[in-house]
Amino acid sequence: MQVFLDVSRLLSVANRPAPSGIDRVELAYARHWASGEAGSCTFIAEVPLLGFSALPTSLVRELVVALEESWESGTRLASGAARRARLALPFGRAALNEALRRPGPKAFLLVSHRALERPGRIAGMRRNGCHFVPLIHDLIPLVHPEFARAGQAETHKRRIITTAALADAIIVNSAATAVELAPWLAARQDRPLISVAPLGVSPPSVDAPPVALRPYFVALGTIEPRKNHLLLLNLWRQFANTLGGAAPRLVVVGRRGWENENILDMLERCSALDGLVRESGSLPDREVASLLRGARALLFPSFAEGFGLPLAEALALGVPALSSDLPALREVGRQVPDYLDPLDGMAWRAAVLDYARPDSASRRAQLGRMTNWRPPTWEDHFLEVDRLFHNLLHRPAEPRDVAAPQRQMAVPSLGRRDEGVP
Repeated sequence: MQVFLDVSRLLSVANRPAPSGIDRVELAYARHWASGEAGSCTFIAEVPLLGFSALPTSLVRELVVALEESWESGTRLASGAARRARLALPFGRAALNEALRRPGPKAFLLVSHRALERPGRIAGMRRNGCHFVPLIHDLIPLVHPEFARAGQAETHKRRIITTAALADAIIVNSAATAVELAPWLAARQDRPLISVAPLGVSPPSVDAPPVALRPYFVALGTIEPRKNHLLLLNLWRQFANTLGGAAPRLVVVGRRGWENENILDMLERCSALDGLVRESGSLPDREVASLLRGARALLFPSFAEGFGLPLAEALALGVPALSSDLPALREVGRQVPDYLDPLDGMAWRAAVLDYARPDSASRRAQLGRMTNWRPPTWEDHFLEVDRLFHNLLHRPAEPRDVAAPQRQMAVPSLGRRDEGVP
């Protein structure tokens, strides 16, 4: 199977001090195919107004190495590599056309949600003989629009409609995501193949954890309402009133997201949290791993998740976790974490105070359960993808009407701006 992998997202996030979960996934796919057999993958990215264009594999390899170093250690090596790739991109149209003319089965892989709301270019790749295989990370903006930025629910609906209309096969990161996606595929007579492929984790080697005078916990993730930081901050305000300086500490790691005014007000203006709660912002992977290694537990009280990379990363480092009781998080953590209702503040309070004690029986029991837990690996993930491609070989990449699912679901037309060639 000749693979066409879209790496547009990597070109746009090279200046980030730390990656999002989707950034990590696209990097893992680029790493996998850049290290594969020569000629097995054509790397492509979008050029404004032109569509898709091919990138030299050597530039993608350079970008992968630079991003890995940048996100692990906090250097800024990736900016130059991304700039060189962007400069080369407009000259790759001929190379893309040549690759598309080669005989044999082809697959267009889109592993970020980028461009899914613009089906015209995806349809163009299919007209050139490519099976379309997207990776769907979650349906959170549709299932929980209250946690999304303004307009994000409608944008994500367009993405899922494109997937329902054009995908020949779909990769999902969890069975929970597959369940939420299923109703959107019901109108298709020829259902796309589905592969549940959990995301891999590979924590960096870390130095000794920081020396802490008081036990501390880590909350890891973008600061947004869905992550339920307010629950933790209100707990710590209560700890300040009842325990004072004897309270455990909380380290909040992650960039500031959206719709988070109440959370930021607590972080910036609640004087009771001074000395007890520290906002660290985005940190390199090595620093995050070091912080986690010294923590009493990861705190993950999220309201909704498609997979839950922070949970997998903590457990892979041997760090206990207090986690929301969500289907996707149970897939990741299985029997290891202590699961709590994200609305049950009293249960979270009791669990935090228990885990903060040096003789915590609950924490010791979780460490015992962890001995039987195996972290998901990228090797296993790509074995699932290979199996999906093998099954896809028996399906022709047939033309489809992009607008058909839109008419059946009575959603607004995507309009002329989505028409065109890849």
